[in-house]
Amino acid sequence: MKRLIFLSFLVFTLIASSQSSTEADNPISVENTFKEGIVTKQSTRNFEETYESLRQALEENPAIRIMAEIDHQENAKTSGLKLSPTRLIIFGNPKLGTPLMQEEQSIALDLPQKMLIWEDTSGNVYISFNDPYYVAERHGLKNNDELLEKMEKALNKLANRAAGI
Repeated sequence: MKRLIFLSFLVFTLIASSQSSTEADNPISVENTFKEGIVTKQSTRNFEETYESLRQALEENPAIRIMAEIDHQENAKTSGLKLSPTRLIIFGNPKLGTPLMQEEQSIALDLPQKMLIWEDTSGNVYISFNDPYYVAERHGLKNNDELLEKMEKALNKLANRAAGI
């Protein structure tokens, strides 16, 4: 019986270790980044051009305010880790976001909106952002189709401009 338990443990350990080494050996690929509620668009530009184009589009829109930017690649370097170019821009339009927060304050967890510009290990560049309808559903918001449609159109327009599509 002890031998059976030992063999079972050994097999389980080998399976578990082979899965974790497989995950470590496989760098991030676009296939595993398409998640429910996340819109991802491939850019026709390189990383810096995509980032600068998005930043310019945001700055040119008087209704939008950039709240923060996070350079995840740079932050990884400070910890001695490597990461492909990955930057997050946090921005918002209070005229669109505030009415949603007035209805359900928990949506402030997901607002202001964010766009992630990232490069995969093959050099492909992408822009990802949260689908506003998904975010609204997550927080139980109803009857906000007009606002959500405006948000969706604005986000797609920004992402398409930055991506050159």
